[in-house]
Order: sequence, then structure tokens, then C-alpha cells
Amino acid sequence: MSSIKMKAIAGLIMTLAVATAYARDDVGMVKNAKGDATIQRGEQKIAAKPGTGLLVSDRVITGVNGSVGIALHDGTLLSAGPNSTLILNKFAFNSTTNKGELDATLKRGTLAVVSGKLSKSSPDAVHYRTPTSILGVRGTEFLLEAGGN
Repeated sequence: MSSIKMKAIAGLIMTLAVATAYARDDVGMVKNAKGDATIQRGEQKIAAKPGTGLLVSDRVITGVNGSVGIALHDGTLLSAGPNSTLILNKFAFNSTTNKGELDATLKRGTLAVVSGKLSKSSPDAVHYRTPTSILGVRGTEFLLEAGGN
């Protein structure tokens, strides 16, 4: 095999390895956004636009006129209202077994939730946190509100 082919194969393998590592942290995506809505990923701020992928540890922030709708890979739907800060702490989902883990924190604002497959198949592994409480979910729809600055 020529060295050019070997380099091409090595490059493809590295690309696939990076894509696989990225996919492990991928939690879902922004389905809709209105007004002032951003995703803070480390030091980087990204406009929350439909189709934007979300990763573990992303912080979704909405302004006074903002809102964001999010679809997670297990079918969970999240809707953050104005003046909200939502952190996606952990997410793992096996689409074959429907097992995994979801942990999110609402630092402030409002969050409407329609539970997905994880809350039905792994109810002890789904948690939503606020500054004053932790909610375990057993498959339902609910609204959280967290005060604070």
C-alpha cells in the first residue's frame, strides 16, 4: 500500500475517533429559540439557534425576552423560559436498552419538561436540580421554577 493511502487511512481513523468522542458527550439539540438565548461552552458563547448541538456541561442562558426549546436524544423535551440558566450536567443514553442517566440544574428561571425514555426505563437515574431542591422523575410532565440572580 502506498504511503499516501496509509496517510489517508490514518487520517480517516483519527477523524472517526474524534467524531466518536464528540458523540459521547452529545446530549441533543436546540429545536427553537427566541430573543436573547445563548449557550456557554467553557469560555465560548454560542448563539442558541435551531439545530445547534448541545454537549454535556453546556450552560443554556436566556435573557429577559429569551426562550429555548431543547430535544434530548432520549426524547426528553426541555423548554427554558425568560431569564433562565440551565446546566446539562450529565447525559448518557443507550438507544438499544433505553438506559442511561440525565442530570440537569436549573440555576434560575423556569423549565418545562416532558420526560423521555430515560425517565421511564431508568427512573432513578433522572434528576433535575435547583438551588434548593433535587427532583427525581418517574416519567411525566412538569414545570420547575428557580429564583435567584
